[in-house]
Order: sequence, then C-alpha cells, then structure tokens
Amino acid sequence: MGGTKTQLTPVERRAWLALSVATLAALLTVIDISIVNVAFPSIRQDLGATEAGLSWVLSGYSVAVGAFLLISGRLADQKGRRKLFLVGVAVFMIGSLLSGVAPTPGFLIAARVLQGIGASILSPASLSMILPEFPPDRHSMVIGIWGASAALGAAIGPTMGAILIDAFNWRWIFFVNVPVGLFIFILTPRFVHESSDPEAEGRFDLLGVPAGTFGVALLLVAVVQGGEWGYGSLSTLVTALVGLLLILVLIRRSATHPYPLLDLNLFRIRAFWSAAVGQTLFSTAFIATVLFNTLLLQELWGWSVLAAGFGVVPGPALAALLGGPIGSVADRVGHRTLVVTGSASAACCPLWLIIRANGEGGYFSTLLPAHLMLGIGVACSFATFSSMGMKNVPPQRFATASATLRTGSSMGFAAGVAIAVAIFTSQASKGPLVAFDRTWLFMALTFASGAIFCALACPSKKELIQGSPS
Repeated sequence: MGGTKTQLTPVERRAWLALSVATLAALLTVIDISIVNVAFPSIRQDLGATEAGLSWVLSGYSVAVGAFLLISGRLADQKGRRKLFLVGVAVFMIGSLLSGVAPTPGFLIAARVLQGIGASILSPASLSMILPEFPPDRHSMVIGIWGASAALGAAIGPTMGAILIDAFNWRWIFFVNVPVGLFIFILTPRFVHESSDPEAEGRFDLLGVPAGTFGVALLLVAVVQGGEWGYGSLSTLVTALVGLLLILVLIRRSATHPYPLLDLNLFRIRAFWSAAVGQTLFSTAFIATVLFNTLLLQELWGWSVLAAGFGVVPGPALAALLGGPIGSVADRVGHRTLVVTGSASAACCPLWLIIRANGEGGYFSTLLPAHLMLGIGVACSFATFSSMGMKNVPPQRFATASATLRTGSSMGFAAGVAIAVAIFTSQASKGPLVAFDRTWLFMALTFASGAIFCALACPSKKELIQGSPS
C-alpha cells in the first residue's frame, strides 16, 4: 500500500486560513512603505512636492504607525484582537482612498498619516489574533510565515508600484488597497476567532497614554524633520527633548500605574528586549537600503520606473521564499545564530555596493549579488526577531508585546530614511558616487552594530528554552 496523505482537520484548516488573512493584511502595511519609493518622481511632477514633502509622504506613514502602536496593542488585548483588526483594516482603506485622490502634497501627507494609524491598529492584532489558533510548538513557524510578509512586501512593493504607475498613474498605488482591504474585511469574521486578555479590565492610564503616543511621535518628528531643520537646530533639539521627557513620563507611570500603557514586565524577558533592540537596528538599515538601491537604479543608472521596480525584486523575493522554512527551523538552529548571521549578511549588501558600484551600471555583477546578500539577511532576521521576542511572552500579552516590538521597528524605519537622506544630501556636492558611498557606509555600520549586539545580548538556544528573565 502507498503512503497516505495527511489530511487537515477542520480546525487546522481554519487556522491556516486565518493565518493567510492576517498575513495578507500585514503584507499590505509593508507594501505601503516600499511601494512609494518608485512613485516619488511621479508625485513630485504631478503635485509639485518638495524633497521635504516627499520625505514626509514616506515618513508620515511610519511616524503614525509608531505613535499609535502601543495603545493599539493594549486595546487589542483588552477589547478583542479580531475586533481591533477589523477597525484597523477599515481605517487603512479610508486612508488609502484619500491618498489616491489627494490634490496637494499636504493632503497626501495627512491621508498617509491616516493610513499609518490604520496600519498601527491592525498590525499588532494581525499577529496576536492568529497565535492562539496554533499550538505553542508551531508559533515560530507561524511567526516565520507572517514575518515573511515584510520581505514579500518589500519585494513586490516597488514592482507593483512600477506596474501601476506605468499602466495608470501613481494614484493607483493607493487605490489598489481598497478592494484588497474589502476582501480581508469580509473573510476575517469567517475564519478568525475572537481572542483577548481574560484578565483585562478595560481601563487605561489617562496620563500615560497621551504621554506615550505624543512622546514617540515627537521623537520621530525630530529624527525625520531634523534633516531639514538641522540636527543641531533649536527646533530639532526642543522637539526631541519634549518627546524624550514624555517617554520618561510614560516609563515612570508604567512602573506605578495599575493599568500601564507600556508593560515593563516584558522587558524583564531577555529574549524580548534583546529582540526589540536588534530589530530596531536592523529596520533602520533595511528600509534605507531598499530606498537607496531603488534610487541607484533610477537616479544614477537612469533606469525607468518600471525597470527599477523589477530590478529590486530578487533580494526581497529570496527573503520571502526562505522566510517560512527558516522560521520552521529557528527553534532547532537557535534564534541568536540566525539573527547574527542575518545581520552580518545584510551588512555585506551596502559594503559590496561601496566596492563595486559606479555610474555605468552593471546590474548582474554589482546590484544583484548585493540584493541576494540582503535577501538572505532579511530571511534570517526579520521573522526571527519577532519569534524570539514573542517566545517567552504570556499568551494574554501577545498584542501588547507585538505592538511594542513594532514600535521599535517603526522608529527604525523613520530614522533610517531620515538619516540616510540627510547623509546623502550633505555629501551630494562631492558627487553622486561619494554621496551613495557615504550613505551605504551608514547602512553597513548599522547592520554590523546589530550583529555585534545580538551576538552579545540575545539568549542562546538553551537560555531561550528556559525563558530566564534578566
């Protein structure tokens, strides 16, 4: 007799469908970071946006995501993860529609902020609502698949944007979110169970919530706007100082309030805090690398928007293909080994470009190897940071923990773009090659710093299993 095929039970089938819905939603939120990169020239021409305005089209989204993640995660654990997820999808669709019809740069930035708020609501809920659907020994695999959406979003974002812009115009990079969002909105109640923190009482620290929200937002504004204001200017320093003081108020309130916004007990878990720091460093360099690799093709090598969109696909596509398999073996190989390897591999991407890139092109000998190095790095790191950070978190804190991790990642996204643009602009007078080299050096050093930090701070395989707090 031949071997029998393993049949999924109805419960298992529903769990996998729930994972598909959640991953698709997470994919949309990442696409809307990377898809804008190839649209910058078209938006500049159509709306007359300045360089600072274009920066805020990208960074305004990241600022909004970062500012509202903590309160969104807390609400998801308290009010219901599926419920908050659906609210987030609805807000995201409205923001997408308004972005598509934007008549001015200011309107577009405001609509992107609304989009970011929607993403901040659905992001922590999208992961936390599906983890209860699977047994604990499958969580690393589930997070690996869910986390691969980040790499896939980075892969298909520029390509999708290029195709839509070539066929229609830049507005369709936002319009396309609406039917996909409706599809998610309809399927979620059918396949996803509601879950929440059974101990939650639905109360909040009325001072800590605004302090945390505005504190994160102001820190991000200081980073993003510092390139135009000047990082040593009074405006930047005051904005950063006020943001930092509000964060300190949040920490103080969270240490004493019975219903804190920030769960400081999470930071007693070594796997959690080390993953949060490592992921922030990786995100800072990653988003800047994707942006400037796209700009290399368009601005330095003179590629069309469509060609550039396809040119950046291989690395993130490789990451998406490897994300699930790597997530399934993370528990056996060891999370620390994977994130150190991934950060080191990603650092080789900008280093290779510093050595090889010039103004004459050479895609297969220059950019393709760099993209593949980055793809391996992303596959080993992105989802692994998430699974390591969530490994020893109690189930009732899933959404709060996921939101806290994503907050650091969002701050990294905003900081990476702002710092890279500031470095490039400051070096532009020395020629484009010098400007690109200095910017890639920043990315390489940030990736390498993450690798060193993870090697020293992340728990070993044995320590992670034991779940020892530090």
